[in-house]
Amino acid sequence: MAKRPPLIINRLDADRLQRLIDEAEPRDHRVAASLEAELERGEVLDPREMPDDVVSMNSQVAFTDLSRERRIVRTLVYPHALADTQDGLSVMAPVGSALLGLRVGDAIDWPLPDGGTTRVRIDAILWQPERAGQFHR
Repeated sequence: MAKRPPLIINRLDADRLQRLIDEAEPRDHRVAASLEAELERGEVLDPREMPDDVVSMNSQVAFTDLSRERRIVRTLVYPHALADTQDGLSVMAPVGSALLGLRVGDAIDWPLPDGGTTRVRIDAILWQPERAGQFHR
């Protein structure tokens, strides 16, 4: 697997995600463990310091699934917000957890539950809470 790009994570997101990981159902253990490893290697910043080209929670992201050559637009959300977000992608879904903290242009190889891997690339951040001045969502 290729070296993973550096990550930048909003401090509030990191705190909320750690709680989510700690409370994960057994069926979500593999994704939770991958997400926790990403949190541990990420640079944690105050929400006001987040660069506007980084995927944070509730960002609407255009990305390409390079394994399937498919361009996708989704909003990265917590599992409880999935039903209320038309284009939502849960951070507890394998591809959702792969997107967190990446910058526009970054690509990452990510393990899938079936034992395979996928490769995704961030093409654009269409909306980001921090860029919109929403620091406490």
